[in-house]
Amino acid sequence: MAFHEVRFPDNISRGARGGPERRTQIVELASGDEERNASWANSRRRYDVAYGIRRADDLAAVVAFFEARNGRLYGFRFKDWADYKSCLPSQTPGPTDQAIGAGDGTTTAFQLVKRYASGSQTWVRTITKPVAGTVRVALDGAEQLVGWSVDTTTGVVTFDSAPAGSVAITAGFAFDVPVRFDTDALDVTLDLERLGSITSIPLLELRR
Repeated sequence: MAFHEVRFPDNISRGARGGPERRTQIVELASGDEERNASWANSRRRYDVAYGIRRADDLAAVVAFFEARNGRLYGFRFKDWADYKSCLPSQTPGPTDQAIGAGDGTTTAFQLVKRYASGSQTWVRTITKPVAGTVRVALDGAEQLVGWSVDTTTGVVTFDSAPAGSVAITAGFAFDVPVRFDTDALDVTLDLERLGSITSIPLLELRR
């Protein structure tokens, strides 16, 4: 997958709109009852970053970023200010935030994930773009400062030695969303003061 490990400007993404999207097929029966079926096992996020453009310089930055990505061709990182941590928004990521596996004495690589729980239901999201320098790891609750590494392009944590059997492996981190532009054309309007505007700049999350 063509991807540039560069983040969309934070000052513009802060004003973006968007969030998770799911696809559900709903069939209404003659009785008025419904049958529902999830077409997607996982959600996919959509954003519109046009709302974050406040100055002419912002507009120029977006156009330059769009051109450097060749429109829809190359993916890039995007900070979703509503959901970019392994913990609650008001907290700081800690090494015990998310369970990412259990030791078996053989496996050395573990994928970063984030869990979304409500009642008895939980959805597990794969995290592939952790932010460099933010990942913290613990074994059975004890933070590990050495003996492991993380690939910030895939979100895989690799230990130098396989954790022993039944050892709980947890991690905390900040992360970006891998996205691409969902358009190959930017419709720029220049007003009388030449501040400029774009009606819509859609982004779409990339899924493996």
